[in-house]
Amino acid sequence: MIPRYSRPEMAAIWSPESKYRIWFEIEAHAADAMAELGTIPKEAAAAVWRARDLEFDIDRIDAIEREVKHDVIAFLTHLAELVGPEARFVHQGMTSSDVLDTCLNVQLTRAADILIADTDALLAALKTRAMEHRDTPCIGRSHGIHAEPTTFGLKLAQAYAEFDRARARLVAARAEIATCAISGAVGTFANIDPAVEEHVAAKLGLAVEPVSTQVIPRDRHAAFFAALGVVASSVERLATEIRHLQRTEVLEAEEYFSPGQKGSSAMPHKRNPILTENLTGLARMVRAYALPAMENVALWHERDISHSSVERMIGPDATVTLDFALARLTGVIEKLVIYPERMQANLDRTRGLVHSQRVLLALTQAGLSRENAYRAVQRNAMKVWEQGADFLAELKADDEVASALDDAALEALFDLGYHLKRVDVIFARVFGAG
Repeated sequence: MIPRYSRPEMAAIWSPESKYRIWFEIEAHAADAMAELGTIPKEAAAAVWRARDLEFDIDRIDAIEREVKHDVIAFLTHLAELVGPEARFVHQGMTSSDVLDTCLNVQLTRAADILIADTDALLAALKTRAMEHRDTPCIGRSHGIHAEPTTFGLKLAQAYAEFDRARARLVAARAEIATCAISGAVGTFANIDPAVEEHVAAKLGLAVEPVSTQVIPRDRHAAFFAALGVVASSVERLATEIRHLQRTEVLEAEEYFSPGQKGSSAMPHKRNPILTENLTGLARMVRAYALPAMENVALWHERDISHSSVERMIGPDATVTLDFALARLTGVIEKLVIYPERMQANLDRTRGLVHSQRVLLALTQAGLSRENAYRAVQRNAMKVWEQGADFLAELKADDEVASALDDAALEALFDLGYHLKRVDVIFARVFGAG
């Protein structure tokens, strides 16, 4: 985790203090279940819980680990120092993966909750700005080239629909990762009752892993990090759109430039899209974590720990980075400066070419073959591109076109409102009626 791109609530999930607190809860809840089953004395379970209000000495745990070369044993050794003689009943029939895997899934579940909340905030910002600019006309582009009119609200409605799907992916990813394994060596429950697993799972808000083989299957984690990667790609898509719209030649929208902000150390006039450029880079990193998660799926036999070092990095980094990115994108959308006049100027820049398809269709309706109609429209469009001519004037002067459509009919085809008449239909699909 890099502090520059970390927010406190998400980073706290991955702190040593949080990790050891979850480890303790797993062991304490397991002790409760064992005590109810008569596997260990109830006094032992009570003694474990008395350590709940004590501070774990992280330096002490680290010192023990340097000697024993095992993080869970180091923790259990320190826990025994806090609990006393009854600690001999802790971890009965359990294996390290029961603690590590269940803890990781608790952390990922909590991280998913934050990411879902982040997405909700972004959706709210997108809806507000989409409604604000539902009828603000602008040019739609394909291949970066002017295509046909749309509205800026529709651009934001598209983003809203995409992040609504992103939210659903995060909810599904959370559900898939929220499992618990307390099944002992190779997952057979030979030395621990399955009821212990059920109890711990219920206390931690998790489901029981059907077959854990000592480790929770990593296809779950692969799906989780893949979902994060897809959400990050949606972040990049919207960020890239804003970056293009802020280019000097376009300048239809712009990141908010705060008083006192500097855009360049060399050029005082610069106002650069630094936030959305940053988001593009962060999205690349979140996507990069998906591949090692997928490679973690193929472990040897019932278990190995080739996944462990990977997850110690990608768990915190992917969730912290996406959390920061979603929050930053929300701020960008909330403060985005939008220039409707520039949008209109860009619409007019190609002198009517944006209406070419409507002329094409009208000519076919008037009796021309599609091939001849296309040829007629294109030859006049090329005069606009190459000579700076006015499209409507050229069409009126074209004998073939004029023989099919009179001046009034042609002029009617250049109505901007025609292209925007279905905006309300699309908004109703995205946001619901009303």
